[in-house]
Amino acid sequence: MMLTKGYIDLPLDGSLNLANEIQKLKKEKNAIILAHFYVEAELQEIADYIGDSLGLSQQAAKTQADMIVFLGVHFMAETAKILSPSKKVIIPDLNAGCSLADSCNENDFAKFLAEYPNHTVITYVNTTAKIKAMSDIICTSSNAKFIVESLPENEKIIFAPDKNLGNYINSITNRKMVVWDGACHVHHAFSVERLIGLKKENPNAKVLAHPECQKPILILADFIGSTSEMLNFSKSDACNQFIVATESGILHQMQKSSPKKVFIAAPPEDATCACNDCNFMKLNNMQKLYGSLKYEKPEIHVDEQIRIKALKPIQRMLDISAKMKV
Repeated sequence: MMLTKGYIDLPLDGSLNLANEIQKLKKEKNAIILAHFYVEAELQEIADYIGDSLGLSQQAAKTQADMIVFLGVHFMAETAKILSPSKKVIIPDLNAGCSLADSCNENDFAKFLAEYPNHTVITYVNTTAKIKAMSDIICTSSNAKFIVESLPENEKIIFAPDKNLGNYINSITNRKMVVWDGACHVHHAFSVERLIGLKKENPNAKVLAHPECQKPILILADFIGSTSEMLNFSKSDACNQFIVATESGILHQMQKSSPKKVFIAAPPEDATCACNDCNFMKLNNMQKLYGSLKYEKPEIHVDEQIRIKALKPIQRMLDISAKMKV
């Protein structure tokens, strides 16, 4: 079966129950299905675990599964392979990339690092394995502040690749990290004017924003946090209405967790859109999932030397983050 399109293009009998067939294949192959919060609702429903990228990879590493199917984007599947080298890792569509990860390639980053010698390099988990291998510590949106503050105040730091997250962490830690100029196309595209309009239409709603958003959006937010943190806040907070400034796929879990509450997707600049979707995440679908499980392709490979180098900063992050729970 050829991967001419980056995925298994499988003609299907219309009578085939994809959900049932996927469950059969998963059991037959001892596979585990991971779904990021941003994929379509039906994929979240069929997954074994739903969450943020690093948490999913950590969960998969703990299981006895022989195969990991990652319903997300390429760097997430790479991270799963870094943490679970003995497991086969597949992704339904190799075209599912990431604008943020793509904004930081290894050649340009190497030149950037050369301009700032003797700096500790902290990179966001939304990067390729090669960029992770060039890093000292990895971070997530939920632990970035803690990671930065774990270092001495006079430590020289490079933060990459998300400039919005980096600038936000600088603002709340009073650090002066050197920040790479990268951004997520989804979080960078929210419209301040349209958000203000939504707030006027829904005066009792609280705004939840991901720290990858631009500063004007964060200023308007009532709560800033990672996708998981926003989900938890929406469940615990007494407010019954929320405007959510992140990829709209999270609204499915928010609505499931709090069926009596109202969730509104914050709009992008594009006046034709009411919500902000990641076109890469939406490349995942049931047909591609079925094909990838059936033929165990496309498979993710990470060069072993790169994997070992990339694992070190991830492990350092995990060691530092363990202290958050103490």
